[in-house]
Amino acid sequence: MNIPADGLQLRSEAKASGELELSLARAPVQAPGDDEVLVRIQASPINPSDLGLLLGPADISKAVVSGSGESARVTAPIPQAYLRALAARLDQSMPVGNEGAGVVIAAGGSPEAQALVGRTVALLGGAMYAQYRT
Repeated sequence: MNIPADGLQLRSEAKASGELELSLARAPVQAPGDDEVLVRIQASPINPSDLGLLLGPADISKAVVSGSGESARVTAPIPQAYLRALAARLDQSMPVGNEGAGVVIAAGGSPEAQALVGRTVALLGGAMYAQYRT
């Protein structure tokens, strides 16, 4: 299996200007280390813990979609009163998704990793709203 150079990943950015932006970004795909596997993500749940990072306190009733395909963006206003609570993450595009599941498409050299090639697995570790995860 050829390992893709990159894949799409959903990102969430709370901006100091008072706007939340959801976007897709290209993220490099890391080749698996000896005891690691590369998974093509096929499903990821949306848990309450995901919603905090994904949408925060944005007013989704006022969300606007622009662009299309990989350049699509969803923007929604964040009430001014909540910006202070978001200070640590303002103006940082962050990957989202705590859990996922998919098929192992590549593996490191260890027998344990190799045994998982072609198998469906579940993962926990963040950045799961993506096409690939090592």
